[in-house]
Amino acid sequence: MFANRVLTTTLVLLAGAACNPFHRGQAVRVSAEDAALNTRWHANLASPASLAGAVQMNGSASMAPAMDSTRTIVTLSLANAAPGGVHPWEARLGECGMVTDYGVFGASEDYKQLKVGSDGHANGSATVSRRTPVSGGYFVAVYASDANRMVVACGNMAPPTR
Repeated sequence: MFANRVLTTTLVLLAGAACNPFHRGQAVRVSAEDAALNTRWHANLASPASLAGAVQMNGSASMAPAMDSTRTIVTLSLANAAPGGVHPWEARLGECGMVTDYGVFGASEDYKQLKVGSDGHANGSATVSRRTPVSGGYFVAVYASDANRMVVACGNMAPPTR
């Protein structure tokens, strides 16, 4: 009987210690990496509907502050492109397919052409001498070639979540 009481008391004390409502541990841990995620713009790229059956590129893009916060890094990943192709690309102010195209974000020279590999994939990165915007409308456009500035893939940038 005494052993049962000791065992019961011990179990109650252990359960109380494990479920201590007065314990004040750190509820949330925030890192600099989390802060960078809240400043990144994202876009999903696709070929315009008018090119259905001819070109079906897709991909993603993002723009985020560089380490010094005075410049912006724009990255792009493209898939399902013609192997061996070379495509100019850039981030622009406005929206895909609209008359509201207000020009390139940064300078056209900041964006090196995409070279498509044998697997149909291409990746690009540009460092733009402008601060990462906090509002506005931006999109990423991929063009057929230097000579043919037809947009073959485009994506509107979604602003960072706050």
